[in-house]
Amino acid sequence: MEGMIWQLIVPLVVLQLILIIVALIDLRRVDATNGPKWLWVLIIIFGNLAGPILYFIVGRKV
Repeated sequence: MEGMIWQLIVPLVVLQLILIIVALIDLRRVDATNGPKWLWVLIIIFGNLAGPILYFIVGRKV
């Protein structure tokens, strides 16, 4: 039972870390965002899995 829990948690943690890193790199490269960049950094880091996804949907100016 304990092994099955790790098989579920580890991929989610890895996905979350990858999304955070990619979102922070993208945030650093773009010039304009919807809102201040410092706020997006906090949302990306502390928003768990939803933070980076929100940044890519709402935070980027097209």
